[in-house]
Amino acid sequence: MEETKINPIAILSYIGILCLIPLLVEKEDEFVKFHARQGLALFLCEVITFFISWFPFIGWIISFFAWILWFILSIIGIINVLTAKKAPLPIIGQLAERFKI
Repeated sequence: MEETKINPIAILSYIGILCLIPLLVEKEDEFVKFHARQGLALFLCEVITFFISWFPFIGWIISFFAWILWFILSIIGIINVLTAKKAPLPIIGQLAERFKI
């Protein structure tokens, strides 16, 4: 894990669609770009979960547990920002690394 300075705007990366703000505002900061990619992957998973929740019963069950997981990953991401860590999120970290932003 690489240590770096904290940029508070990176916290927005883990708050739903607000993940787009760090992508547009801090284009040169590698720390912010790392967390923005993580947040974008998380947001895409949240959008998919939203559509899954439209399916009666089984979709509701899957989406219930998925929302809990996305919330926990958001908290982990925010903690990583506050502790100035560039650690990939569990489960979706590899997806985020594929984004070339």
